[in-house]
Amino acid sequence: MPDSLPPCPECASTFTYEMDALLVCPECGHEWSAMVPAEGERVVRDSVGNILVDGDTVTVIKDLKVKGSSSVVKVGTKVRGIRLVDGDHDIDCKVPGIGQMGLKSQFVKKATD
Repeated sequence: MPDSLPPCPECASTFTYEMDALLVCPECGHEWSAMVPAEGERVVRDSVGNILVDGDTVTVIKDLKVKGSSSVVKVGTKVRGIRLVDGDHDIDCKVPGIGQMGLKSQFVKKATD
């Protein structure tokens, strides 16, 4: 446990405490992750706020039409071994039955293997 915890980003209270992997403010009830990204490091989150990293497995949460094709990526499709890239479609992956494509992180959820 660090000697001093950061103040609450919502109300600036110094009475924060750790609960599991989160930091909690007792004054306003705000909870946030104790993991602070390095300066300039981009953090990609899925549709429910989980942090994604290269190699994760994700599940598609919505039927997605494939542009320029009549194919559809069905809801519940598991995509393994994602790679994070810069741009509008921030996930580069190989979708089973479709092939190589880019996905937006807002349409996937991190899968627990």
